[in-house]
Amino acid sequence: MIYVVGIDGGGSTVRAVVMDENLSVVGQGAGGAVNPNLVGRAAAAGTIQTAVRAALAKTALTPEQISAVGIGVAGADAAHSADWLRETVRDVLPGAMVAASSDHEIALAGAHGERRGILVLAGTGSLACGANSAGDYVRVGGWGYLLGDEGSGFWLGMEGLRMGARAADGRSRQTGLTAALLGQLGLPDVGALVAWLYRADTPRNPEVAALAGLVLEQAALGDSAARIIVERAAQELALAARAVQHRLNREPLPLAFTGGLLSVPNLLNNLLCNLLELPGIPTPRHPPVVGAAILALDELKRRG
Repeated sequence: MIYVVGIDGGGSTVRAVVMDENLSVVGQGAGGAVNPNLVGRAAAAGTIQTAVRAALAKTALTPEQISAVGIGVAGADAAHSADWLRETVRDVLPGAMVAASSDHEIALAGAHGERRGILVLAGTGSLACGANSAGDYVRVGGWGYLLGDEGSGFWLGMEGLRMGARAADGRSRQTGLTAALLGQLGLPDVGALVAWLYRADTPRNPEVAALAGLVLEQAALGDSAARIIVERAAQELALAARAVQHRLNREPLPLAFTGGLLSVPNLLNNLLCNLLELPGIPTPRHPPVVGAAILALDELKRRG
């Protein structure tokens, strides 16, 4: 029996699983934040290694019995951090092959059960990615909250606040959305947004992203401003998905949605399904950590 490890590292948690070649889980481990841009490379590596050791400890296996490892970590895409990812793994599993990847690529492999298909992700951030039968892989979006992330939780929340500012100026019509957003933030009026946003000790990204649910709720209740925002979000996510397919030579590929905004039925994913002509919400087959293990198995096959 062949055994591999999958590692999914995010900004808040890391998961590690030991799996056999049939994708049966035999051991699991978890830990805290491992995005190296947030916690530093040394701390991130230590947390990842602890999670892997914990997963291995729940099996009867030795490190030498692990044939390969797939790993994807937020903030450490293999395009620029492959050496660090490999070194982190080899300190725990020195004899294993390492498939260094990205958090979005392991999510894609998990969603489809293979490294082929298109994935649309919308959570705090957003992107679309895909791989075709030739093995080509592309990512669209994922530029972060300053350059893009259209259709994400942060984008929805910020667009809601911008609508409030425009309405306060008389550049757009007043709706109930502004009052609802200010109420959630505990602010007395739109003018208070300036100090709240620009004079905070740390970026307000989590609080802004948390407003997305309220924007979706208000849109579903018929608020015209909120509806415009959600429609634009769906259009941007659909555009990203189509761009992926175009760059993959227009090969017909299965689609899946993931991320907090697209994981439950709501107006956003209903509109997105309509734009992409899907009969229903396409849910992932497996979580990203299993996708990492799938990439590890692919690496074994590739090397023969």
